[in-house]
Amino acid sequence: MSAEIENIVLPLLIFVSALLYSSVGFAGASGYIAAMGLVGVTSAIMKPAALILNIFVAASATYKFHRAGAFSWRLFWPLAISSIPFAYIGGFLTLPGLIYEPLIGLILIYAAWRSFYNVNSHSDGHIKYVPLPLYLICGGIIGLLSGLTGIGGGIFLSPFLISFRWAEARAASGIAAAFIFVNSIFGLLGVISTDGVILPRIFPLWALAAVIGGLVGAWLGSKRFKNATIQKILALILLLVGIKMIAMP
Repeated sequence: MSAEIENIVLPLLIFVSALLYSSVGFAGASGYIAAMGLVGVTSAIMKPAALILNIFVAASATYKFHRAGAFSWRLFWPLAISSIPFAYIGGFLTLPGLIYEPLIGLILIYAAWRSFYNVNSHSDGHIKYVPLPLYLICGGIIGLLSGLTGIGGGIFLSPFLISFRWAEARAASGIAAAFIFVNSIFGLLGVISTDGVILPRIFPLWALAAVIGGLVGAWLGSKRFKNATIQKILALILLLVGIKMIAMP
């Protein structure tokens, strides 16, 4: 693909990914990586670029959801604190791609089904109170999965919170956005300490596209979309990522 077309197509794909993902509290790393792979961006650029875009979009989404009151510090801080060390441990563990990618793909497809099922069941029902130790344990598990797979903890956290009725859809999206923001920062620090960061000169345009898409998507998710709409979008994203991991490991 020519540089001129790449400079137009890639920012557009990044914008669309950021808008769609941020509407449910995600930052879109898997979408950015897919877009960069489509136009031929090298792997040395992909990882740090996706993490930095993740940070921008997650920060935008966290700000929007927090301002809309779709956030819970009581749920966020134990999940975030317990996830960080286990995400670090997960980053050191390596499973054969033929095992873990299809496995995680099946988990995401199941989560998609649960998210869609909850739309017509108890998605807006009574929110359960959960003891602090259980939050800490769940944060550790999600952090380990995040570090092991490298696809981000929010994609596991949001359907988890909704399925167990620990948070309604908007609050789950706000918590997931902040969760991704924290974990992406630590992930980027790890990349900087080992491989360094290589970014193209056009990266500011990618970042601008991500920030605008993230702000628009988070505004829609926090202000305009109903909980049922958020859960349907969430289910679609989980389904697409799950299929991708199984079909294209």
